[in-house]
Amino acid sequence: MSLIFRMIMLLIASKFKPRLPIVHPKNTLTLRVLPNDLDINLHMNNGRYLTICDLSRVDMFIRTGLARTMQKEGWFPVIAEHTMKYKRSLKPFQKYQVTMEITGWDDKRFFMVHTFWVGDRVMAEGTSQGCIISKTGTIPPDEVIKTVTARLEAKNHLN
Repeated sequence: MSLIFRMIMLLIASKFKPRLPIVHPKNTLTLRVLPNDLDINLHMNNGRYLTICDLSRVDMFIRTGLARTMQKEGWFPVIAEHTMKYKRSLKPFQKYQVTMEITGWDDKRFFMVHTFWVGDRVMAEGTSQGCIISKTGTIPPDEVIKTVTARLEAKNHLN
């Protein structure tokens, strides 16, 4: 399955999943290693892990309300740093889960942990730092959280 199809499926599915809190959210995606995920060694390509982390972040953006807020505010998410530790290979057609958690933030960046699991076995683990930017610069995480929270409270008040 092409990545565009995975993204479309994720965009649809995320809208039907439970909301996540904007502060310290944690999500899980269940996926399967597909033929286009493989490299010459017939295991999931190391670059594909990073792409799957991107998909996980998109799911979180939608489920926390951040996606809608970014759209309304003209903000964009960027990854400033990402590292991965590969512990075991993911094989063709193997089912796995990837969890993502925002573990904290400073005055510019959010800190995230991405873990790839098969059952209770960690296959790979990564950390990333990301920020939200606008045409005028980086939006402080505290402001991002405050804006998303206010938008969701206003929406809930109207309902």
